[in-house]
Amino acid sequence: MIYFWQDPAFGARMITLMAAMILVLQILMVAQRWLITSIRAFGVQSFLLAMIGVTIAWFNRAPHIYIAAGLTLVFKAIALPIMLERLVTKIEIRQEIQPFVNVPLSVVISGGLTLLAYSVAESFQRPEETAGLGHNTLAVAISLFLIGFFMMVNRRKALTQVLGLLSLENGLLLAAISLTYGMPLIVEVGIFFDVLVAALLLAILIYRIRETFDSMDVSRLSRLRG
Repeated sequence: MIYFWQDPAFGARMITLMAAMILVLQILMVAQRWLITSIRAFGVQSFLLAMIGVTIAWFNRAPHIYIAAGLTLVFKAIALPIMLERLVTKIEIRQEIQPFVNVPLSVVISGGLTLLAYSVAESFQRPEETAGLGHNTLAVAISLFLIGFFMMVNRRKALTQVLGLLSLENGLLLAAISLTYGMPLIVEVGIFFDVLVAALLLAILIYRIRETFDSMDVSRLSRLRG
């Protein structure tokens, strides 16, 4: 008798479900103007990503993925959202007022980017890999990358641009752990802490922008030109 926690098919279904939820949360972040809601959506997205890592580590007996999943859970699902929420409370700016592209069109563009990601992912699929655990998450990983980049370009607030950067990195991590069952641990940890340090530095920059310009609108940085 095979229990569900020993059945790779059950693991594959759970990974597919969690990946779909991650993609829905990414589109929610695009559609959302409330900064706190976007931050919490990112936190839940990172939690699901950590759970995908745990699932893949369990079924593929890849213990080093537990480390990447643990770092994602502690820092990106818990610590960073708490820090960013406190930053929002401190600077007292709670909404993204004027993105370059309005919300309905942004959602449509995100849907188009998702379709593009699935088209690109299909070209990488091989018949012998269709049964692999996590093989069907490549499209979601590419979608996170593309939509995260779109958020960085479309949003005026520096904080939502940071969330776009972090979501983009989530897409890279999802691709790494689900398709190759993890890059070498030193590479994963290096990339993780690079993005973490970048996020912390950008959080400090956001605070300084708010103190100087009474706004988080990065387009106002053009005033610094001499």
